[in-house]
Amino acid sequence: MKSENKNREKEMFRRAMSDVTPLKSTNRIDPPSKKTFPRELQLEKDDQAVMDKLLAGDEDTVELENGEELLYLKPGYQKRVLRRLRRGYYSVEDTIDLHYMDVPTAKQVLRDFLERASQRQFGCVRVIHGKGLRSRNLPRLKMMTNKVLRNHALVVAFASSRPVSGGTGATDILLSAKPVKTR
Repeated sequence: MKSENKNREKEMFRRAMSDVTPLKSTNRIDPPSKKTFPRELQLEKDDQAVMDKLLAGDEDTVELENGEELLYLKPGYQKRVLRRLRRGYYSVEDTIDLHYMDVPTAKQVLRDFLERASQRQFGCVRVIHGKGLRSRNLPRLKMMTNKVLRNHALVVAFASSRPVSGGTGATDILLSAKPVKTR
């Protein structure tokens, strides 16, 4: 019954339009021939945002205040190791100063420094990153140092230096005695 109604409506439409001349259009766009399925645009955007964060690496760093102390101990090590590092028990064998570097350059220099220190079998090194007093918003070099050190395989512990050695503007780093195998 429905098909009869449809056929009747089509025939009525044809009769009503029999004397109409179609307009000539040169800019006509033919509709897509295949049915397009809805895309999950927000899911794609979220996935891309995650990939961008992973590749960027620095943007999700915990924000630090100018005078805030850096502390970290790799899981599986005794708290005594960190306590000794904070008290200056380990002698610093090498130092690098990251002042006046932009964040990407300082990041690469820091990684290279840690690799060289490990090759030379240094146990404790110091990074001078500054307190970020001249930074516009946040201490960028300090935040980058914090993130790189937390994710570096050779780092056992790190802590802001004692006040006499630079305080919260420098970080003492304890490196693993065993070389880490990388693939």
